[in-house]
Amino acid sequence: MDALETHIIDLDAWLSLPAGQYIKDWEQAALSRLVVDIFGFHALQIGMPQIDALSASRMPHRWQSVGPHAPRIASPATRAIAVVHDFTELPFDSQCMDLVILPHVLEFAEEPHQILREVERILIPEGRLLITGFNRASSWGVRQALGRLRDSYFLPKEGEFISPARLKDWLKLLSMEVGSLEYGCYALPLRSEKWLQRNAMLEKIGKRWCPFVGAVYMMQAVKRVRGMHLIGPAWKNKKRARVQAVPVANSKK
Repeated sequence: MDALETHIIDLDAWLSLPAGQYIKDWEQAALSRLVVDIFGFHALQIGMPQIDALSASRMPHRWQSVGPHAPRIASPATRAIAVVHDFTELPFDSQCMDLVILPHVLEFAEEPHQILREVERILIPEGRLLITGFNRASSWGVRQALGRLRDSYFLPKEGEFISPARLKDWLKLLSMEVGSLEYGCYALPLRSEKWLQRNAMLEKIGKRWCPFVGAVYMMQAVKRVRGMHLIGPAWKNKKRARVQAVPVANSKK
């Protein structure tokens, strides 16, 4: 079992807790709201099968790429599952995906730069990338930092949380242009479901007055190719003909 899989399993256990469910519910809703308006033919979610990031997508071909030790979660019959050992080597042709989603993958990976390079490779020009991550500049991030000093963690221990500014720099080096950046989950970092619900008022206050201190963020980026001019459907159809992948397991069976 590789290091990334160990970290993801730890995240899986955390997501079953009230705080994890709170984060998961917000991300599920936010991703569904965004993907419904992103059009194309092929979409891919990498990792974190606990969230069905493509549930609202209208694309006809939707993939879920998971590691060999990922938790077994029922997938819709329309979803193809590609089991891969390493997210830095994806079993897809170059320039074949219209949309790729990375929910909390980069912050638990040993080689986040290489995963981004691989994602850039499989995205078509003007393809979209959605990334979710924990926000270090939030009360949740502060509690995690203090927990490291006492070896008492609130969030998954192995995560190396990446600031949005740092992530923007990485994407810029890959000619990925950052579009929207959204923050969410403003409740205080509490373990009790009852106390998390009592913090509901903080959602409105945080979103209006302190939008950058949400516990999680969702970043959207677009792959830009210098000197390329899109000329219409003929170009798109040519690209779709190149899509290939060899799934190890398919949920339709």
